[in-house]
Amino acid sequence: MTTDYSAFFLGCVIVLAVLAFFCLVRTIRGPKLADRIMGTNMIGTITIAIILLLSVYLDETSVLDIALIYAIMSFVAVIVLTKIYIGLYREYKEEHLQEDHVTERQEEKKDEH
Repeated sequence: MTTDYSAFFLGCVIVLAVLAFFCLVRTIRGPKLADRIMGTNMIGTITIAIILLLSVYLDETSVLDIALIYAIMSFVAVIVLTKIYIGLYREYKEEHLQEDHVTERQEEKKDEH
């Protein structure tokens, strides 16, 4: 590989690493769980891109298998996090529906008296 291309590939890897760092910051800071899930998904995607770039840079096709395995693991992790998010949302929604129902009953009793 020529030095022009090697500098380009290394520059791309550095840029992707910086972007992954910013996604990590968003994942830690939140503020919502959906932001954290999106940050985790982006970190996985950027990591796959870095692995693919390094595969081309090093001229190693066996590294592509690692990228495929990592893609599957990242996909499963996002699915699990999404299922957790949906479960938490349903619990939150049920709690507020019960609180609203109790409040309505209390208001009805006040109106009767």
